[in-house]
Amino acid sequence: MLRRIARRVRTWRPTDLTGARQSISTLFAGRAGRRGAVSVLSLAVAAIVFGLQSAAQDRNAAGARFVVVLDAAHGGDDGGALLSNSLTEKAYTLALSVKLRSLLMARGIPVVTTRESDVTVNPDRRAEIANRANAQACLSLHASESGSGVHLFVSSLAPAQGTRFMPWNTAQSAWVLRSLSLAGVVNSALSHAGMSVILGRTALPVIDSMACPAVAIELAPERGAKAQEDAQGTDGLDDPGYQARVAEALAAALVEWRQEMGGGQP
Repeated sequence: MLRRIARRVRTWRPTDLTGARQSISTLFAGRAGRRGAVSVLSLAVAAIVFGLQSAAQDRNAAGARFVVVLDAAHGGDDGGALLSNSLTEKAYTLALSVKLRSLLMARGIPVVTTRESDVTVNPDRRAEIANRANAQACLSLHASESGSGVHLFVSSLAPAQGTRFMPWNTAQSAWVLRSLSLAGVVNSALSHAGMSVILGRTALPVIDSMACPAVAIELAPERGAKAQEDAQGTDGLDDPGYQARVAEALAAALVEWRQEMGGGQP
């Protein structure tokens, strides 16, 4: 289930090449007593700055690729919700993440995951992984034994203009509008696959620190006639067919999102 986690304020800042140039220039200023020394030091400065620029260009080129981050909620000491006598939320979200990653990679979409085993990953680390990946989409995967169908959540932060220095716990505010658009694409794909979908906005500590389009997805059992006859009501989550339909629909949504983002082939 989605849980509120205490957040600490941190500042997220992009790489500042201008500051690097100024620091290097200051380092050598006033130390060259002769013209030859100035020339040698100037060449050294130019080489270092050129190297920094090349590295930044490489990062920008990598950032231009369409990359998806899959965040399997909970893990390790945090089991999440107990979905049945033998199924925990942390195991369910990890299995869904693995399946979805396979589908996306088969479609040529690079994927970064916040965890690939039963380990504890704190909220800040999850957001850090998404931000470092320069993700064009992040899906935070959750599950619940209550409710029905699929619930999509977007951060409740008010939209804000992105600035050079974004507070860590409100970085998502600059991306909320794109996150709402991503949620619309996911909603369309899930509905097309015949699933009931509920959209909402709430405080999302992990997503609130992400500088990318991000949506939290919480799966609940399908409450059809068959589910109503089941006393436990968790057959939908245990059903491999249900899991497969959800994963296929999410993969289709991300393929469409890549097209809308102009990502094309990575």
